[in-house]
Formats: sequence, structure tokens, C-alpha cells
Amino acid sequence: MAVEQPPAQTSAQATAPARPGEQTRIHNIGYRNYDGPRLGRAYARRSLYSQSLRGAYGLGRSVKSKVLPMLLFVVMCVPALIMVAVAVATKAKDLPVDYTSYAVIMQAVIGLYVASQGPQSVSRDLRFKTVPLYFSRPIETADYVRAKYAALASALFMLTAAPLLVLYVGALLAKLDFSDQTKGFAQGLVSVALLSLLFAGIGLVISAVTPRRGFGIAAVIAVLTISYGAVSTVQAIAHSQDSTSAIPWLGLFSPITLIDGVQTAFLGASSSYPGEVGPSSGQGVVFLLVTLGLIAGCYGLLMRRYRKVGL
Repeated sequence: MAVEQPPAQTSAQATAPARPGEQTRIHNIGYRNYDGPRLGRAYARRSLYSQSLRGAYGLGRSVKSKVLPMLLFVVMCVPALIMVAVAVATKAKDLPVDYTSYAVIMQAVIGLYVASQGPQSVSRDLRFKTVPLYFSRPIETADYVRAKYAALASALFMLTAAPLLVLYVGALLAKLDFSDQTKGFAQGLVSVALLSLLFAGIGLVISAVTPRRGFGIAAVIAVLTISYGAVSTVQAIAHSQDSTSAIPWLGLFSPITLIDGVQTAFLGASSSYPGEVGPSSGQGVVFLLVTLGLIAGCYGLLMRRYRKVGL
């Protein structure tokens, strides 16, 4: 018995799309609509902030990532512990270092922390091109920038305020004058808060330029360290040549000397400039305006940068 073969398809029939109803199938694979609460931008912004803050100390990351930030935190606190121990043992009448001077003395450690954690906060997002995913929804450019800026500034404040707290508690244990120590501690907190905002902004702006973390680290160290060394050297030369009027104005060209000038003019701190020639109250207004301008400028540059990156 002969078997009837199906007719051969022509080339036109083989390439023609299937008509609706012939081969089209709709499969129910079990997806359901989400009926829960919509947490929105505020929740996403808080989540990005907390994740970035934890990452600044290696929390939630590998053990290797925790080593450097935790080590720098310990290095910041150990001198304060030694000072407190000496003050208690010798029954000193005052602490060997003012609260407002501690961050200036430890500026190299602070700069190294910014150099290590600034690129970590933003460079990986740029390198792996995940920034557009953040901006897909629900957050926007401003949310991302604010969360990253606030996280690094908070991490820096924790780094710089912790040794001040150690000094304050130790001073109370040594039975030093409560009102004087409280006033000095409050002045120190204001100083390191301003320092944290300035250093975080500078570190993030430099780090956001390149997706390469190594380049970002080197650039941040160069800007913070070289500027301080250059300004300190020129100030020392001006002091040796009795050009004391130029010493305060030279402090405008380095982040740490800028903070030093602000706290000398408004917080009653002792200047670390050569010969302790700090800015006057009038010059302090210029220092404060430059500091606030730099903070605002860093925020504006970050907004401009991430408007382009998020496209």
C-alpha cells in the first residue's frame, strides 16, 4: 500500500510567518502582579546610603576589604588612648592635644582613608556600568549623589569623631574641668563635621572621573598630600622671611589648612600655621566661604558627572 507523502513546502511557504492561531501559544508560567506596598525613592535612597556606609568599613564584603578601613580606624584611636592614659597616670591638668588639633595632626591617616574608600564607593559602579541600572527606577541622579556623598561623609565623621570621644571620656575620667572639656569636645565635633563634608566631596569628585580604582586612589592621595606639603613649605618660607601677612592666605590652597583656618577664626582653636599665625576674624569669613563653596562645588560637579554617566 502506497503511503501518501506530504507535499513539499516551497521556499515562500517555509519562510512565511505563521498565521495567528496556527503555532502561537500563550503559556501561563505562574507570574503574579505585586500587590504589596511601593516603598519608593526614599527607601531606595536610604538603602543605598546604608549599603555605601557599611561598605566604607568593609561590612558585608570580604575579609580583605575590612582590613584597611578597620586598621586606619584603630590607628586614629590609638594615639588618643595613649594621651588619655598619660593624662590619667600623671594626673595632668589638661589634655596634651586640643580637640580641634587632633584631626590636623592625623591628616595623613584621614587622607589615606579618603583615598581608599572614595574610589571604592563610586569607581566600581562606573567600571561595571551599573550606574544606569540604579537610575532605571526608582531613584534619580540626585538620590544617588546624595546617598554616596552622605555615606562617605558619615564614614569620615565616624573616623574623626571616635578619637575625640575617647579624649573626652578620658578627660572626664581624669577629672578635668567638665565645662571646658565639653566646650572643647563640641568645637572639635563641629570642626571634623566640616572636614568630613569637604574631604568626602573632594574624594568623590576625583574618584568619579575614572572607573579605575588604582588611578582614583593615586589621584586623591596626590591632591590631599601634595597640596598640604606645598602649602606648608611655602608658609614656612614666608615665616622665615618675616612675611607673616601672607601665611594665613596661603592656607586657602590646601583642604586641611583651609579647615585649620576656619576653626582658628571661629572655634577658638590654636593655629598649626608656622608661628601660629592664623587668620583673623575677617579672613576667617573668606576661609568659611571658600570651604562652603568647595563643598557646594563638589556636589554640583558630582551631579553633572552622573547626569552624563546615567544616560
